[in-house]
Parts: sequence; structure tokens; C-alpha cells
Amino acid sequence: MAKIYYDNDADVSLLKDKAIAIIGYGIQGRGQALCLRDSGCRVIVSEMAGTENFEKAKADGFVPVSAQEAAKAADIIQILTQDHVQAKVYTESIKPNLKKGKALCFSHGFNIRFKQIKPSKNVDVFMIAPKGPGALVRRMFEEGKGVPSLIAIFQDATGQAKQIALAYAKAIGATRAGVIETTFNEETETDLFGEQAVLCGGVTELIKAGFDTLVDAGYQPEIAYFEVLHELKLITDLIQETGISGMRRRVSNTACYGDLTRGPMIITEKTRKVMKKMLKSITSGKFAREWIKENEEGRPNFNKLLKDGDDHPIEKTGQQLREMMPWMRK
Repeated sequence: MAKIYYDNDADVSLLKDKAIAIIGYGIQGRGQALCLRDSGCRVIVSEMAGTENFEKAKADGFVPVSAQEAAKAADIIQILTQDHVQAKVYTESIKPNLKKGKALCFSHGFNIRFKQIKPSKNVDVFMIAPKGPGALVRRMFEEGKGVPSLIAIFQDATGQAKQIALAYAKAIGATRAGVIETTFNEETETDLFGEQAVLCGGVTELIKAGFDTLVDAGYQPEIAYFEVLHELKLITDLIQETGISGMRRRVSNTACYGDLTRGPMIITEKTRKVMKKMLKSITSGKFAREWIKENEEGRPNFNKLLKDGDDHPIEKTGQQLREMMPWMRK
């Protein structure tokens, strides 16, 4: 069983004399920064001048500075920029200001796991990864609740890395819900696999395949869209709230029987073998090397595939149908 930590296991007072830099004021950065500040922490926000997030930080009462300034002034440096730019930010702005006894914090382990960032041995390196977007972290915090999070210690130079990490987790409300102990390797590898095999890659290909099957058989694209995409949220909400078994008992018996008997025809033994192959590509570093190279070369394949996806007929159909749904309009 995983080790789980709660409020009584953490002491926010360990942060009272420490400055915390939030590098990147995106959704996760904003959520964490505001919670930390409300917990009495001294927070320094770094964001690029002229960006929308820079203006958001100012509107929230922060005075955004450069990553270099933030790293120099902070004791704990939380890197919340996108994965593909973290190594550059670290090398150019953080590393020169990373003195003995400071701490590096992450909410995803990609750059540590695949050695894009190689911190010196005299600093703590830990992860606090909320299992939800920053907006949810913030909302739950304001309601006196929390979002379950992960904790991992990669390097304990001070002998207090776990205590500091737990204090940080408590300061963003995570210990109210529970903080599960893991490793950088486990978090990174399972996160990438989940995205590729199920949450993003698996689901989007399944949706498009279902849509194409119905349209090719002569059914109207609008009807196909509703059946394979629109109603998916109803099912995933049920699964999230009650588990797979709970979902099966809340849909019709016809749907449940179709699930139990036809689902294995889609996810076959061959599919499971492909999943194992995908996982091996992640753990071996092959996927990481491919993604790093793709960014270095200007993302030619990424941009082409993204454009191809935009051109799929399901997108045009969906755009038209969503105009009929006022609750989805911003």
C-alpha cells in the first residue's frame, strides 16, 4: 500500500523563513501561488513581461520578475513552465543562482527523470504534483478542502527535503485530501503512459474511429458525433464519481451488457501488447528523446499531425453542434 500523508504529518511553519519562487504563472502556477500566499508564505512570481499571465499575476497582487531574479531571491524554486522549456529556463536562469541548501520543486518529473535537468548534489529536489488542474487546487483550497497530490523526493541534501515538501503540500491544501508517496520515475512514466494509451491518445483515436465507422456506414455525422463524442462526458463523469462498477449500474442494462460483452472486442490482447510496447518506449527514454528532438527541430511532425487532426470531419460537425449548446459557450 502507498504511504499517504495528511495535515497532521506536515508543518507549514517550516516555510516561514523561506521565499518560494513560482516560475511560470499558468493555471497550475497561479493556483499554487495564491494558495501559498494565503498560507502565509512569501511568494515570488516569475513570468515573461508582455504576456497574458504576466498581467494576471499583476492583477492578483504579485510583482512578476524574471526567472533569474526569482531564483536568486528564493529558497524554494518551483518550476511550472511547460516540460519542453524547463531545461532551458533551468540552465540559463536557475542554475547560476542555485546555492547550497536551496530546493528545486516540480509538479511533473519529466526533466529530472530523463536527465534534461541535472541539479547539483547540494540542493533538495522534490515533487508536489496535484492530481487536478490549478484552478481546482485553488477552488478546493478556498472551500477548506484539497486536491489529492503526489510527493516524491529525488534528492535530500539538507536532511529535511520530505518535511519541506510536506509543508509545501499543506500550504496548497493537498494534505487535507491526502498526499501519496511515489518516485519521480513512477510519476513520470505512469503519467506519460496514461496520456498516450488512454486519456488522450487512446480516447481520441477511439472517438474518431467510432465516428468514421458510423459515417462510412451511411449514418448522419451529427448523430455519430452525439453517440461517440458528446455523450462520452456523461460516462466519464459517472466513472470518476462511482468507478467502473458504479457506472455500469447507472446506465441501462442494454448499455451495461454491451460494455461487458463488446468492450473486449475493442481492447484485444493485441491492444494490450501494444500498450506494453508503448510503456517500454517511455521507460527506455525513447519517447522522451523523440519529443526533445521534435522540439529542437521546430516541431514539424507535431504541427503536421495537429493540423491533420483539425481537418478531421468530426471537428467541423462538432463546431456546428456546439453552437446549439449555450451551456458550452464562453
